[in-house]
Amino acid sequence: MADPATYRPAPGSIPTDPGVYRFRDAHGRVIYVGKAKSLRSRLSSYFQDISGLHPRTARMVRTGASVEWTVVSTEVEALQLEYAWIKEFDPRFNVKYRDDKSYPYLAVTMSEEFPRAMVMRGSKRKGTRYFGPYTHAWAIRETLDLLLRVFPVRTCSNGVFRRAQQVGRPCLLGYIDKCSAPCVGRVDPDEHRAIAEELCDFMAGSSDRFVRRLQARMREASAELDFEAAARLRDDIGALTKALEKSAVVLPDGTDADVFALADDELEVAIQVFHVRGGRIRGQRGWVAEKDAETLPEVVAHLLQRVYGEEEVPREVLVPVLPDDPDAMTQWLRTRRGSHADLRVPQRGDKRALMETVERNATQALARHKVARAGDLTARSQALHDVQEALGLDDAPLRIECFDISHIQGQEVVGSMVVFEDGLPRKSEYRRFVVRGDVDGRTDDTAAMHEVLTRRLRHLVSVDEHGGDRPGIDEDTGRPRRFAYPPNLVVVDGGAPQVAAAQAVVDRLGIEDVALVGLAKRLEELWLPGEEHPVILPRSSEGLYLLQRVRDEAHRFAITFHRQRRSKAMTVSALDSVPGLGQTRKAALLGRFGSVKRIRAASVEELAEVPGIGPATAARIAAELGAQAPEPAVDPRTGEVLDDAPAPVAGADAGAAAEQVPTREQEDAR
Repeated sequence: MADPATYRPAPGSIPTDPGVYRFRDAHGRVIYVGKAKSLRSRLSSYFQDISGLHPRTARMVRTGASVEWTVVSTEVEALQLEYAWIKEFDPRFNVKYRDDKSYPYLAVTMSEEFPRAMVMRGSKRKGTRYFGPYTHAWAIRETLDLLLRVFPVRTCSNGVFRRAQQVGRPCLLGYIDKCSAPCVGRVDPDEHRAIAEELCDFMAGSSDRFVRRLQARMREASAELDFEAAARLRDDIGALTKALEKSAVVLPDGTDADVFALADDELEVAIQVFHVRGGRIRGQRGWVAEKDAETLPEVVAHLLQRVYGEEEVPREVLVPVLPDDPDAMTQWLRTRRGSHADLRVPQRGDKRALMETVERNATQALARHKVARAGDLTARSQALHDVQEALGLDDAPLRIECFDISHIQGQEVVGSMVVFEDGLPRKSEYRRFVVRGDVDGRTDDTAAMHEVLTRRLRHLVSVDEHGGDRPGIDEDTGRPRRFAYPPNLVVVDGGAPQVAAAQAVVDRLGIEDVALVGLAKRLEELWLPGEEHPVILPRSSEGLYLLQRVRDEAHRFAITFHRQRRSKAMTVSALDSVPGLGQTRKAALLGRFGSVKRIRAASVEELAEVPGIGPATAARIAAELGAQAPEPAVDPRTGEVLDDAPAPVAGADAGAAAEQVPTREQEDAR
């Protein structure tokens, strides 16, 4: 940990203008991005008595090694630049203040010739109208299924739509009157678009006029004694009513608003939001995040910036307290929305009553979280402290990298690297390796571990060679260099042999500030380089739990990659190596001869008789397959080589080798 006094800027050198600042660590990585009305007063507050800072802020200041800033003209520009930098650098000390879930919307693709209604997640597309978000996708599908009786808009994919056009026959929904079947011309594009617009108007809150219109038509049909039509209209009214009942009416004026409420303690904050569209609750979300600010106005500012940096802004945003600069935040929200938006605290009436309901939900969510995960932050700190004590490290290992090797009897050897920072996985830093083998062609566990660690750790040497103030940053692009940040601790899955292989890499590269340890499975003991006896941690040790979790994650990541490569290898055919032979020609050859063995035995003239195979291609096939010596067949029970038995081949003939498929025990062998 650095002393903040070593990189504190001179107070007179910091401007008093609004701007955005970045803290960097010793390797040049951005660890925190913030904005301020006055850069001088905000940055000076970080370098006062550290004991008075929020615990997360104090840790960030001690981790930092430099600070830089950019002056802007307005606070709205500061908000925009801060959001852009947070998205670009993903700083570890900036709390996301939003859940990592992708919530579904009911989307109507009005930009298409025949608009389609469907469930959609992710980023918004231009020309598509969205309604939601909903908590569950099944809630959208149930609602849409009811509405299709009245608004029979198409819901099929483009592929299904084109096939229906080609065959001139609609899908099942077209036959049961839940689609107007524009694919076969039952309605023209203008009529279908009118249906889609009515569906959008209904979802936007104009529901009463549709119900009244259906009721009038039902009375007319009944007066004309057309009771079948009246019965169908009655059922349509029932479907609309049932769809409306799925969303409780809370605001009578057709309000579109997001209602936020917070419940916090010193370290965490529980966030609840109700999405009100057309005066009805369309969705509810809640999550708990770490807290990086001392006051609720700061938390609200960070929350709105993170949420609406990626989601659509409604007409109203209701919050329990206003941020420190509500005018700048309101202007930023209007910029994101592209039209008018209000940010305010409800004081009375229905909106205040709804806010109190959301606040009760937030309070209960925080209480449940504290009961379910009591001591989680303490446990992580204790785990890092236990590892530091057991291994005799100077500091707690804030960045742990674990390596594992996976293969089956030396085939498809792969390695994995997983990264834990502050006791939590950082999946964006995970890496996978295809092991090529050493100079002697060895691919056993120790040789593979030596290769993988060499390929990872040699980047630390190249980073050191760059020197400068920011060795981990590429000066040309401003982006982090590959594998730029060194681990505090390297964990290898295995015992003394694997640790020795890792230590050989470290010694050869001349790396001195990276600790090594091996975690053996049998007794869960820790092996240190050069030590004759392992370190045994108590079974109840939080440090042991952390190392086991890191090791198991590396094992899972390696096994997954190995299975992917093995599955791909099992579908490779000998025909794949023949240049100029595509799928159609391969299918023709196998259809004519039945197997690769018979293709190999065929003459050039016989190969040329296959449709699509000319004399030159036939000669190339014969030459390529003739150069590949067939593997001898082996009796799986005795291991005896069978001279006259058919040889197993990959790809199309993989069924002949079914008896040689590895068992689950072999698959998980190390």
